[in-house]
Amino acid sequence: MKLLYIHNPQAGHGHADKMLPEIESAFTSRGVDFHLQRTDYPEHAISILKEADIAAYDGIIAAGGDGTLYEVLNGYMQNPAEKRPPLGVLPVGTGNAAVRDMNLDRDHWEKAVDIIVAGHTRKVDVGRFITHGQTYYFMNILGLGFVADVTKTAGHLKIFGNISYTLGVLYQTLRLSHLNLKIEIDGKQIERNNLFVEVSNTRYTSNFLMAPQAEIDDGYLDITLANQLSRRRLLKVFPKVFTGEHIHEPEVEIFKAKSIKIETDPVKVLAPDGELLGTTPLQIDCIHHAVDMFWTKQG
Repeated sequence: MKLLYIHNPQAGHGHADKMLPEIESAFTSRGVDFHLQRTDYPEHAISILKEADIAAYDGIIAAGGDGTLYEVLNGYMQNPAEKRPPLGVLPVGTGNAAVRDMNLDRDHWEKAVDIIVAGHTRKVDVGRFITHGQTYYFMNILGLGFVADVTKTAGHLKIFGNISYTLGVLYQTLRLSHLNLKIEIDGKQIERNNLFVEVSNTRYTSNFLMAPQAEIDDGYLDITLANQLSRRRLLKVFPKVFTGEHIHEPEVEIFKAKSIKIETDPVKVLAPDGELLGTTPLQIDCIHHAVDMFWTKQG
């Protein structure tokens, strides 16, 4: 097996870099031809993957957190190769929500190595979004409104790990504001006084079970709308996000869709896979079975 291994040394506040000798040893001891590419600056992984001869490899590995996977995915999807090898994830970053559906986190990186080396794959969906004429992709989630504000705050608190998002929620609750939302869901238009929109391809956002009904290969994206909430109601509903029970609250609506169009007043920044990029208005589509991904053996 020959792997192109994209390593973000800054992931997990340097945790990934400290782990690199052990990771490299784990792969080589399993007979893997391990081609290491370190990222040196933001979006470096996109440049590496866009230009790489990915057809020469048996797999492409994103080593870091959700942000690293986001960059690797975007470079991978822009690569002109006719046949793309499977994608794998080594969760050594702060947030690893995209692989929580495989029960993986930073403490289970050796299990991730075994999954990759075993070579079992699953065809998974990818979210594609267009903002201001530019096209991007996400594996995990895309949020706007309150959740994007939380992402921005959490980015300054990453030293606290996944709890940074909880701290971000508490901080942004003090600054609570709503938006006027127009959303078209597979051709059906609705308008809401809205707190946030989360479009999910996987079940988790950080350690929140945001979209408990989401499936990464069903051809649909799951939409969570949190509509007008007071501070008191938000603080009451928020703990239920850890278990997925928030979807039963009257202010929360959930949908499944293949195609989504969103307009907001005021214009809101977007948070795809924990990054901050683009603004409303935007178009989002589900690309069914876009990627082969190294996965635990099914059945």
